[in-house]
Amino acid sequence: MDTLPETRLSRRERKKLQTRALIQREALRLFLDKGFEATTIEEIAEAADIALSTFFNYFPTKEDVVFQDDLDPVLLEAIKVEPAGLHPITVLRKAIRNVFSHLTPEQNTIFRRRLGLMSSNHTLRAAFLNQSANQLDEIVAVVAGRAGRASNDFAVRNLASALLGVMMATFLTAANDPDADVLGLADQALAHLEAGLPLDWPPHEQPT
Repeated sequence: MDTLPETRLSRRERKKLQTRALIQREALRLFLDKGFEATTIEEIAEAADIALSTFFNYFPTKEDVVFQDDLDPVLLEAIKVEPAGLHPITVLRKAIRNVFSHLTPEQNTIFRRRLGLMSSNHTLRAAFLNQSANQLDEIVAVVAGRAGRASNDFAVRNLASALLGVMMATFLTAANDPDADVLGLADQALAHLEAGLPLDWPPHEQPT
């Protein structure tokens, strides 16, 4: 899922992106029609009209068809180019809005289908949570760099974990609601974090 203008890419690069998108589109269609486990890589290659070896040139495993895209690096790059001095919460809010507001209808459809699969399939859901945990180091590096502090600073890791949690909550909520506004959810989640994560608790009842 590339949000960069195609005019900045060579013809060969555009062709590779188109092939990758075709494979992913056909794979997601089959996963939704037949189920993730019941779909074979051979069926995906046949549906995309490519050789089996071509599939593996783009995706090492069937799971990678669901997990891999260009959105994460684009989002990280959008974070890095924001002006210095902005708080990481502000930076993340602007980066999410910049990236998601420029998705094409097809990119948005693929994104939501991937989220739906990751949410509904136990194997993919566990892998998604594990992958998200692995992304923590990247977020820590960004927060540490912008704050001018060490990456092993507890406050840095704590904030980075909170930001990751906001993104996971946003995406998992959107996965369970096809009509959910991803940008609206992200704004709501970040505002909640900025406010100190307030949550009304029922009054404690004293035993009689």
